[in-house]
Amino acid sequence: MVSTLQRVAVGVGGVASSAGTRVLDGARGRTDGAPRDAGMATAEYAIATIAAVGFAGLLVVVLRSGEVQELLLGLVRRALTV
Repeated sequence: MVSTLQRVAVGVGGVASSAGTRVLDGARGRTDGAPRDAGMATAEYAIATIAAVGFAGLLVVVLRSGEVQELLLGLVRRALTV
Protein backbone atom coordinates (compact mmCIF):
# COMPACT_ATOMS: atom_id res chain seq x y z
CA MET A 1 0.00 0.00 0.00
CA VAL A 2 1.32 3.43 -0.92
CA SER A 3 1.43 5.86 1.93
CA THR A 4 -0.18 9.27 1.75
CA LEU A 5 3.20 10.93 2.05
CA GLN A 6 4.49 9.02 -0.99
CA ARG A 7 1.41 10.01 -3.03
CA VAL A 8 1.88 13.66 -2.07
CA ALA A 9 5.58 13.49 -2.97
CA VAL A 10 4.76 11.97 -6.36
CA GLY A 11 2.02 14.57 -6.93
CA VAL A 12 4.30 17.45 -6.00
CA GLY A 13 7.02 16.09 -8.22
CA GLY A 14 4.58 15.92 -11.12
CA VAL A 15 3.43 19.49 -10.55
CA ALA A 16 7.01 20.72 -10.27
CA SER A 17 8.07 18.95 -13.44
CA SER A 18 5.08 20.24 -15.38
CA ALA A 19 5.74 23.79 -14.14
CA GLY A 20 9.38 23.44 -15.15
CA THR A 21 8.33 22.19 -18.55
CA ARG A 22 6.03 25.18 -19.00
CA VAL A 23 8.84 27.58 -18.13
CA LEU A 24 11.19 25.89 -20.56
CA ASP A 25 8.52 25.77 -23.25
CA GLY A 26 8.05 29.51 -22.83
CA ALA A 27 11.77 30.04 -23.36
CA ARG A 28 11.87 27.82 -26.45
CA GLY A 29 8.58 28.94 -27.93
CA ARG A 30 4.96 28.09 -27.50
CA THR A 31 3.87 24.48 -27.78
CA ASP A 32 0.31 25.24 -28.88
CA GLY A 33 1.40 26.33 -32.36
CA ALA A 34 0.91 30.06 -31.80
CA PRO A 35 3.87 32.24 -32.78
CA ARG A 36 5.89 33.91 -30.03
CA ASP A 37 4.76 37.35 -31.20
CA ALA A 38 1.04 36.56 -31.04
CA GLY A 39 0.42 39.59 -28.78
CA MET A 40 2.09 42.04 -31.13
CA ALA A 41 -1.16 42.92 -32.87
CA THR A 42 -2.33 44.79 -29.79
CA ALA A 43 0.82 46.92 -29.73
CA GLU A 44 0.50 47.58 -33.44
CA TYR A 45 -3.11 48.71 -33.03
CA ALA A 46 -2.08 51.02 -30.19
CA ILE A 47 0.66 52.62 -32.29
CA ALA A 48 -1.69 53.03 -35.26
CA THR A 49 -4.33 54.61 -33.01
CA ILE A 50 -1.81 57.08 -31.59
CA ALA A 51 -0.67 57.97 -35.12
CA ALA A 52 -4.28 58.47 -36.25
CA VAL A 53 -5.02 60.76 -33.29
CA GLY A 54 -1.88 62.79 -34.04
CA PHE A 55 -2.88 63.12 -37.70
CA ALA A 56 -6.41 64.16 -36.72
CA GLY A 57 -4.99 66.83 -34.39
CA LEU A 58 -2.79 68.17 -37.17
CA LEU A 59 -5.76 68.21 -39.54
CA VAL A 60 -7.83 70.21 -37.03
CA VAL A 61 -5.03 72.78 -36.68
CA VAL A 62 -4.74 73.14 -40.46
CA LEU A 63 -8.50 73.41 -41.00
CA ARG A 64 -8.83 76.13 -38.35
CA SER A 65 -6.39 78.42 -40.14
CA GLY A 66 -7.90 81.46 -41.84
CA GLU A 67 -6.58 80.72 -45.33
CA VAL A 68 -7.96 77.18 -45.40
CA GLN A 69 -11.34 78.32 -44.07
CA GLU A 70 -11.58 80.99 -46.79
CA LEU A 71 -10.58 78.45 -49.44
CA LEU A 72 -13.23 75.96 -48.28
CA LEU A 73 -15.89 78.66 -47.97
CA GLY A 74 -15.16 79.86 -51.53
CA LEU A 75 -15.35 76.30 -52.78
CA VAL A 76 -18.75 75.77 -51.13
CA ARG A 77 -20.08 79.11 -52.48
CA ARG A 78 -19.01 78.24 -56.03
CA ALA A 79 -20.63 74.82 -55.73
CA LEU A 80 -23.93 76.33 -54.52
CA THR A 81 -24.11 79.03 -57.21
CA VAL A 82 -23.81 76.61 -60.14
